Amino acid sequence: PFDLVRVDLKAKKLEDGSDYTQINPKGQVPALGLESGDLLTEGAVIVQMIADKAPHKNLAPAHGSSERYKLQEWLNFIASELHKNFSPLFQPALSDDTKAFFQDRLMGKFKYIDQALTGRDYVMGQHFTVPDAYLFTMLAWADRVGLDISGLPNLVGYKARVAARPKV
Repeated sequence: PFDLVRVDLKAKKLEDGSDYTQINPKGQVPALGLESGDLLTEGAVIVQMIADKAPHKNLAPAHGSSERYKLQEWLNFIASELHKNFSPLFQPALSDDTKAFFQDRLMGKFKYIDQALTGRDYVMGQHFTVPDAYLFTMLAWADRVGLDISGLPNLVGYKARVAARPKV
C-alpha cells in the first residue's frame, strides 16, 4: 500500500503548497518515504525494493544471481541512456535543433533495445520484470514528444504487450 502525492516540479511544491525540497532535497521525482523514516529517491532502486517486497510476483531475479545483475544493467541503461536524454525534450526554452539532437540520440538507444528484444517478450526474456515498467514509461514519453518508433517492430510489439497487461 502507498499514498500518491502530486508534485509541481517547476515550483517544487506539493499539492498542499508545501516545499517539496524539504522532503527530497534533489527536487526530483520519484521519492518514496518508508515507514522506517528512510527516503528512496531513485526509480531504479525503488522498483527493486518493491520487487523484493513481493518475491512471489517474480518482478526481479534473486539477489546475487547473474540475472539480477542483468536486471540492474537494464535499469541503469534505461535511467542513464533513455530517461536523462528525454529531459531536454521537455524544456520549452531549447531550440528545435537541440531537441532534434536528443531525439536522434534516443532513436539510437531505441534501435539497440529493438534488437535486444529479438525473440523476447520482455527485456529480461519471457517474463515481465521491473525494467519493463520503466521502459514502458519511456515509451509513453516517446509518444508525448512525438518520437516515432513505428519502424522498430520488436519495440512496437513489446509496447503493445506491456500495454495489454491488466495493471497497466
